[in-house]
Amino acid sequence: MSTTQLRNIGPKSAAWLRQVGLRSVEDLQAAGAVGAFLKVRRAGFKPSLNLLYSLEGALVGSHWQDIPEARRLQLLQELEQATAQLPAQRGTPVGGPVSTTRYADEPAASLSEADEADPGENTGED
Repeated sequence: MSTTQLRNIGPKSAAWLRQVGLRSVEDLQAAGAVGAFLKVRRAGFKPSLNLLYSLEGALVGSHWQDIPEARRLQLLQELEQATAQLPAQRGTPVGGPVSTTRYADEPAASLSEADEADPGENTGED
């Protein structure tokens, strides 16, 4: 089975996976979610952590939003450890969890269409 047919993997994510040599489910299983995410990042793409969770969901057969919080934290720890073992690369800090700070005088924004998009497509690139 091709990575283009996997759950959670949109066209852009599938293209990134193909470009880093991950063309089949077997390739993805061999690399693992963290390994595949790092391959994409090291190739110069700028994936968000949603790709990491989408890859994990594709490997375990669940929706990326159903990945338990404990597993997400474990994936982040694995990513940190794997990144620490790589040679330093300019300008590529490891992304951590993102939080939003709202101020009292700031109106709450509603979800945009981009926020509701397929996580494989919501990669932070314009």
